[in-house]
Order: sequence, then structure tokens, then C-alpha cells
Amino acid sequence: MNKILIIALLTIVQLPLALGQKVDDFTLNNVTNNQKVSLSDYKDSKGVVVIFTSNVCPYSVYYEGRITQIISEYSKKGISFILINAHNEDKESESDMKNKMNTWGLNVAYLSDKEQKVMNALHASKSPHAFLLKNNGSHFSVFYQGAIDNNPQVASDVKEQYLKINIDNLLSGQPATSNVRPIGCMVKRG
Repeated sequence: MNKILIIALLTIVQLPLALGQKVDDFTLNNVTNNQKVSLSDYKDSKGVVVIFTSNVCPYSVYYEGRITQIISEYSKKGISFILINAHNEDKESESDMKNKMNTWGLNVAYLSDKEQKVMNALHASKSPHAFLLKNNGSHFSVFYQGAIDNNPQVASDVKEQYLKINIDNLLSGQPATSNVRPIGCMVKRG
């Protein structure tokens, strides 16, 4: 009986991806232009930041300015950015996603993952949940995954910028820091 319970719990609990773990290619619809986008489309990037986000989750909204700033700072340094929405609740539809991007004004892919295939493959659990993927030539691997920084609610009180530190480490050939558990809205599986 105990073995069955342990096996059942292990299938429910999503363990985070390990640093260095290979990430399989994926393809999702970009709601901003209705085009398909694949991870392999970014083969010329030094790295790709994938952020699972939401149109309405308060934590995702708190991070909008910081995400905009990170994109502005690092996109010119060879880092690409992808936003993914895997939420299925009201106000998370593809049309709502497109409206959100029009309001936000970012020029990055906002991908719809309503079947949650990429979310499950990366073991994403919250929004926002950031993944920094390193380009290894023939594939991407996880360099960092977790929180963007240490203060989701007050940008001016941030003391540790986990994502930025790890992007800098990737660009300078330094090792990644350890993963930090993301804080945000749970993505309902379904």
C-alpha cells in the first residue's frame, strides 16, 4: 500500500528540471500574429528566456515592468524572450492574450499553451515562472529555472535579481546559480 501511495504522489508532483537538462523542441501559436513559433527558431540566440505568465494573475502583473526592463536590457546581447500562457481560466483566452500584448506593447512572442504540453514538459507550476535556456549548438538545456527575483510585489525592494544574475552568468561563461522556487499564481492543470 505504501509503494502505491508513493508512486501516486510521484506522478502528481512535478519535480523541477535539473540544471543542464535538455529541453525538447516545441511549437506553439503566437497570439500576436497567429504564427507558429518553435524553440528551434531561436538557434542563433545565446540563450532563450521563457516566462510562463498570465493576463490577470496579480503576480504576473507586478512583474510586467521588470520583464519589460529585462527584455530591453538583454535582447540586444543575444538573449531571446518568449512569454507563454498556459492558463485556461476566464480572461486567459487567446483573444484576451492578444489584447494584453497590445496593451503591454512588447515585441516578443506570446505563446498559447492551452493544452499545457510545454508547461508539463518544463514542469512549470506558477506564473510567473522563468526558464533560462542555454543554446548548446544542437539543442537547448536548462541553465536556470525559478523566480525572477526575490520580491514579487515591490520592485523597489528587490535585493536579488535571480534571472538577471543567471543571464549575466550565461553570457560570461560562468556557472548558473541554483534554482529558486517561483512565487506566483498556481497554473491549474487540466
